[in-house]
Amino acid sequence: MALWDRIKDSAQTMQGQLVAKKNDLKSGAFRDASMAMCALVAAADGSVDPSERQRVAQLITSNEVLQNFPADDLRRRFEANLDKLTSDFDFGKVGVLQEIAKAKKKPAEARAVIQIGIVIGGADGDFDKDEQGVVREACFALGLPPHEFDL
Repeated sequence: MALWDRIKDSAQTMQGQLVAKKNDLKSGAFRDASMAMCALVAAADGSVDPSERQRVAQLITSNEVLQNFPADDLRRRFEANLDKLTSDFDFGKVGVLQEIAKAKKKPAEARAVIQIGIVIGGADGDFDKDEQGVVREACFALGLPPHEFDL
């Protein structure tokens, strides 16, 4: 199986697992950590071009699990995290990882945040090394073993 197909299958599997848990994923901590994760993946290479920003914003608003929250609120939180990362990536990443760590208290939410990162990262069919690296860092922030997610 080609790498492209494996990434696509993995992202689809993760999305299916997220939808199955949708009713358990309604807390503010999950919302905040998910938007931080989306921003971190979008800015994984240290920059975010307008088309990438738009693509991730569309994925957020169309994601079934994230529809538990108002789309405008999600977009605002996503943009705020992106702004932190684009103004000073290294410093911004510290704050964004702290935001992600808010989901640590509930293991199901913590895993769902990582799965969202993988879904967002794999949405374009290329879950690249930079994206995998920031999702791996998020695993550590959440106290989860990266190998559980094949990272």
